[in-house]
Amino acid sequence: MTVFFRHSKHLLASLALFSVLGMMLAMRPTPTAMERVMTRGELVVMTRPSNTTYYQDQHGYTGMEYELAKGFADSLGVELRMLESDDPSYIRYAIRKGTADMAAAGLVATAERSESLHFTTDYQKVDSLVVRRLDTPRIRGMEELIGKRVAVAAGSSHAELLVKAQLENPGLEFQEVEEASPEQLLALVEDGQVDYTLIHSNNYSLQRALWPELIADYTAATDMPLAWAFNPKDDQSLYLAAQRYLTQAKANGTTAKLEDRFYGHVEQFNLYAARSFMRHLEDRLPRYEELFRKAEGNSGFDWRLLAALAYQESLWDPGAISPTGVKGLMMLTNDTARQMGISDRTDPAQSILAGADYLRHTHDRIPARIPEPSRTWMALAAYNVGFGHLEDARVLTQSQGGNPDNWQDVKQRLPMLANPAYAGQLRYGNARGGQAVIYVRHIRRYYDLLVWAENSRRRDDTLVALN
Repeated sequence: MTVFFRHSKHLLASLALFSVLGMMLAMRPTPTAMERVMTRGELVVMTRPSNTTYYQDQHGYTGMEYELAKGFADSLGVELRMLESDDPSYIRYAIRKGTADMAAAGLVATAERSESLHFTTDYQKVDSLVVRRLDTPRIRGMEELIGKRVAVAAGSSHAELLVKAQLENPGLEFQEVEEASPEQLLALVEDGQVDYTLIHSNNYSLQRALWPELIADYTAATDMPLAWAFNPKDDQSLYLAAQRYLTQAKANGTTAKLEDRFYGHVEQFNLYAARSFMRHLEDRLPRYEELFRKAEGNSGFDWRLLAALAYQESLWDPGAISPTGVKGLMMLTNDTARQMGISDRTDPAQSILAGADYLRHTHDRIPARIPEPSRTWMALAAYNVGFGHLEDARVLTQSQGGNPDNWQDVKQRLPMLANPAYAGQLRYGNARGGQAVIYVRHIRRYYDLLVWAENSRRRDDTLVALN
């Protein structure tokens, strides 16, 4: 009995200890959403790969959503980790499940979605556009979609919009395509598999040159707010921090600068220019793609940027010649050709390699402290107008209170180089600086189109067909 009693005391003591520990654990507060992020040292963000959200170019990952999310993570002092999905429904599910801390995926904060997600203030507003082929009848109201073949992305805000339209138009039918990207939907329209699709205005503005046979001339909804999404069951610590960040980003001009960076160079292609670009993309570029890729290895520049530069210069025509005597794919002067050590400016291989080397030489002359992509855009401007004139524009920018290391500030002063009133402040004299701004804008446009065209091919976006 004595032995049994002694063991019982130890057992009771152990049970008491476990009971106390259990009570202590129960009393310990659950970490807040912000504390989880800070402890982990990273902000996990759910996104959707797209030219308006998150993609990769020569400088790495970028996109308006990515840059905003990166800025938020930096403000918290943590790393950023992006998770990808093409499915809007899964993105929303992942947030509610806790797979990610938030979603930055070009989500429209609709009333229906707000029932299951906690949305921040908007950082951008977009319209919902109805897209058709040029030879498909134009619509002037949603009722005219009755009896037509309409397809949209499953779980998208466009699907919600059409469901609401069905209340007033019971005969309206549409198909939801699972995990459909905007490129897939546009391809379905172009191929004649459907008559109409709906796409956001920001996406269409970036893509339209790749689809010259399509047009968006009816707006189904306006001022749709894009916002970040959080789990409504979480505490509001991280959500409120995001609210403060986005509010401040609007107030200090961060969102405006990002919109200018990603959309400021976009201009409407006329039908002829768009068709010409697509024709040359298919007929001319393949002849020189390997040369551009080789030049990438030599110069370190993305081959698509070099190809965009060549398209701006010559439309990928090795026999191009200007009234001033510059020749070839990269339209090199005699002086530049001699400086780069080539003998035949009309030889595609020599022209591309020399042009890439000259761009690298120009880029390296620009101060290394200037961050990308500003440094590259300045190098392209210098390629066009001359390094000295670029430096004059930077000096003028600084004298007027702007940032000489920021392309958005410098490009505002480049046109002033042509004004005789500033001649006394220009070491290298007057120049057609405004032309350099247009030059860079066009190259950026072509570069974006080449990046997105290749990404679409890589993901087989244009090969999807309806079941």
